[in-house]
Amino acid sequence: MYVGRFAPSPTGPLHFGSLVAAVASFCEAKANQGRWLVRMEDLDRPREIKGAADTILHQLEAFRFEWDDTVVYQSQRSALYADALDLLNRKQLIYPCTCTRKEIADSSTTFGIDGRIYPKTCLHQPIKPETAIAWRIKTDNHAISFHDGIQQRIQQNIGIDVGDFILKRADGLFAYQLAVVVDDAAQGITHIVRGADLLDSTPRQIYLQQQLGFSTPQYAHVPVAANANKEKLSKQTLAKPIEIGTASELLHDALCFLGQQPPTIIKNAPLNTLWQWALEHWVISAIPQTKQIIVAS
Repeated sequence: MYVGRFAPSPTGPLHFGSLVAAVASFCEAKANQGRWLVRMEDLDRPREIKGAADTILHQLEAFRFEWDDTVVYQSQRSALYADALDLLNRKQLIYPCTCTRKEIADSSTTFGIDGRIYPKTCLHQPIKPETAIAWRIKTDNHAISFHDGIQQRIQQNIGIDVGDFILKRADGLFAYQLAVVVDDAAQGITHIVRGADLLDSTPRQIYLQQQLGFSTPQYAHVPVAANANKEKLSKQTLAKPIEIGTASELLHDALCFLGQQPPTIIKNAPLNTLWQWALEHWVISAIPQTKQIIVAS
């Protein structure tokens, strides 16, 4: 059975870009007679805004999204991530690291997709006691390729393009890349429809799935909504929260953004009418094959 999910981070209320991702993942799941789950990715507690998780769920309910199980919170699942990290350690695939960002900047001369490539400084040296430790996974010269349902063939050599990336931070928090892989496997996620800003993370996640013995879901990355400066809509770029009072208009706009061409006549129709049209006419192949679309602010 198709099992999809929407996994927002509670760093603020949903904005138009978040709505686009939710609509795409929901419609694709329901068009395939599948289940659609909601997971709150609240692992990075310092960045979390108090009350944002409840606000997000209220927004989803107001837009008439219906999820098929109880909402999962990453902050309650640390034991699962610790077990996965322990398995990787027993397989000798990870190592402790005490390097600071400044030390990496001073010692690395190679740049990848996320900045400087970690030069494996701590791979073969003893760790000083009473030092804050992060955990990195060995990547070596490992190429990952996959077919994306929207962006087509994607290939990345994570050893060259990313390097040995962090799975647990020095402050004790588990990294997104590990948590999302563990959660997708635990929830039985078969299909992931999300924003193209996460496209570069997908090879890392597939690599982790392979090392942990998990199945790899099918992926489809929709274009992200961007402002006039070509910046992804986000709390940092002052994206406006979606307004419940204009829910029908915003849902219509999201469907247009996703290439579905809903009739103008239903733009202000009741939400049930819009959802009925969306699910009856949903075609994922109509979504533009691009990573970003500029929208009016």
